[in-house]
Amino acid sequence: MTTAAYQGEPGSNSATAARALYPDSAELPCTGFEQALDAVTLGTADVAVIPVDNSAAGRVADVHHLLPESGLYIVAEYFLAIRFDLMGVPGATLDQVECVRSHVHALGQCRKILREGGWRTLVSDDTAGAAREVAELGDPRHAALAPPAAAELYGLDVLRAEVEDDPDNTTRFVVLSRDAVFAPHTGEPTMTSLFFSVRNIPSALYKALGGFASSGVNLTKIESYQIGAGLNASRFYVEIEGHPDDERIALALHELRFFSTEVRILGVYPAHPHRSQS
Repeated sequence: MTTAAYQGEPGSNSATAARALYPDSAELPCTGFEQALDAVTLGTADVAVIPVDNSAAGRVADVHHLLPESGLYIVAEYFLAIRFDLMGVPGATLDQVECVRSHVHALGQCRKILREGGWRTLVSDDTAGAAREVAELGDPRHAALAPPAAAELYGLDVLRAEVEDDPDNTTRFVVLSRDAVFAPHTGEPTMTSLFFSVRNIPSALYKALGGFASSGVNLTKIESYQIGAGLNASRFYVEIEGHPDDERIALALHELRFFSTEVRILGVYPAHPHRSQS
């Protein structure tokens, strides 16, 4: 049986994504992203299901800094439609609510209802954890913004459903494994993730990325990271559409390596169907 680690508590969006990807797996909830990645590294879990981007809140910053040093590989991606319900203890009403708890990203994705209610907010480590905290308090003045599954799990009443600001709110997750299982080159839509560090010379990034432009390769993401506390050349995380065995991508990677001190492919995996629907 596959064991899937994720950050958060049962009932969280990460738990929902893990269950959708591995419906018959054992789940390993973790307190943080680093603990989830360590569980895979140490063999406690087979995979880690980790959020990397949200359509409303942007990138999940902690994750991008952990990936380069984790030694793990991306083997899949998954897009999850994000829904938040405002929930409270049984019998509570909206008029009684004074404080709303949730993860900082969830609070940022539900600003409209928070402004409407004029409630103060408290940041919890996790959305489902916020629901658990409200259930444990048993106080109708406290409510939680959490995924719908958390209400049933923790015995709460939904005070208002689907309160996210954007009805198209979506989070992208990646699946990380100890083994580099790269998708075969079959012509099907494929994504490639990689890290590289440019040489510390003028126009190095421009030259390094030039091969992608001249070869017509679409970069869907590029993120920069400073290495250490000095002023050394930065490290970059890039996602591209296509497979390294495509001739045009192979040429682009060849040029990238010429202007870089390090190029490391983090994963080659099937593109999720959500990409073609967007």
